[in-house]
Amino acid sequence: MNEVIRLLTNHRSFRQYTGEAVEPEKLKTIIEAAQAAPSWVHGQQVSVIAVRSEERKHRLSVLSGNQKHVADAPVFLVFCMDFHRAKLAAELEEQPFEAARDVDALLVGATDVGIALSNAVAAAESLGLGIIPIGGVRRNTAEVIKLLQLPEYVFPVVGLCIGYPAEELPKKPRLPVQAVYHEEVYNPDQKELIEAYNETHRESLKAQGLTEREWSGTIARFYALNPQYGDAGQTLPQQGFTCDNLKK
Repeated sequence: MNEVIRLLTNHRSFRQYTGEAVEPEKLKTIIEAAQAAPSWVHGQQVSVIAVRSEERKHRLSVLSGNQKHVADAPVFLVFCMDFHRAKLAAELEEQPFEAARDVDALLVGATDVGIALSNAVAAAESLGLGIIPIGGVRRNTAEVIKLLQLPEYVFPVVGLCIGYPAEELPKKPRLPVQAVYHEEVYNPDQKELIEAYNETHRESLKAQGLTEREWSGTIARFYALNPQYGDAGQTLPQQGFTCDNLKK
């Protein structure tokens, strides 16, 4: 196994940091890695906003659901899908800009952000830093948009805490590969695979001295209690993503 594969398969998410500053050259490397990620039509539909201000990090931690580690991390990155530059390109070329009327723009933007985030995570971890992605930036996107002064056609998708880890964590077990990897057609035996994984999940928690619970129960409760996560339904149209050309 080479070093890249070892790094990718050894991921942990850290919520506690030493407080040591992230060196500017390391942050620059992380951003360059994120920017090097592939994107749809080479449109580069991603912007990353680095937040170091204690006041602004605290505000983002509150908006993200009172997640203290957002405030504690030396650097908090906010990854945004960004079609603002595409709109400016349309104006420069005197072309109409209709992409944001199509739901495909949301798929493109979210996918491009995910790929860029993955590059940033790998780069940060390779530099000895700890990270944890924060989907909570989508809880109160109207306030995040205001706080970060995001223009039209820019939308916050996910945050990323970065810092030097102040703790050692075990690796969380993943679903059986048969549940995720399918050959030719989708594997229908998902319920049996989940039931087997529930036991693995419980044993992992037990080994850490944590409350034992089944993975399926955690996921089921989350999606039962969060049928609509955050305010994106209101703020996406406000940012120009109307998706109003869907076929009726």
